[in-house]
Amino acid sequence: MIKHEVEIESATEAIIEAIYEKLINSWNETNAQAFSDLFSDSGTLVGFDGTTASGRQDIYDHLSSVFADHTPAKFVSIIRDIKVLCPTVGLLRAVAGMARSAEKKINPKTNTIQSLVVVSEMGHFRIVLFQNTPAAFHGRPQVVEHLTDELQKELDQKNIPEIKI
Repeated sequence: MIKHEVEIESATEAIIEAIYEKLINSWNETNAQAFSDLFSDSGTLVGFDGTTASGRQDIYDHLSSVFADHTPAKFVSIIRDIKVLCPTVGLLRAVAGMARSAEKKINPKTNTIQSLVVVSEMGHFRIVLFQNTPAAFHGRPQVVEHLTDELQKELDQKNIPEIKI
């Protein structure tokens, strides 16, 4: 790879990371509009429980009802990998846990593996897929414990103040 291609790939990775961070922050702020605005018109959200919302408006409607019915726990995430598949497509993989701000403790039952796929549409990267998969690791409690410990350290390190709920 020549230097120019490396610079472009590095810049694209930074864009993908920034989109993911905006997505997580939008969830944590219970801002359905900001969350859904990150998606392409045909983007898809697959939630932790398997609920699927397709298209920016459907994603907004779904999250608006979720946020209206209850206050979800906040995400704490760790990016594992970012791949630029081609100049207009990127993949991010992360792990995330959830914590109630009053408790500041990761709930292992809500740990998740997250996948994010973005594409460039008219010069702007948008999410085409965001998927949460429960990180249950059936029959491997030590893996659950390790991930929970890692996420707890991330939460403690960030020293996230009382997240307004």
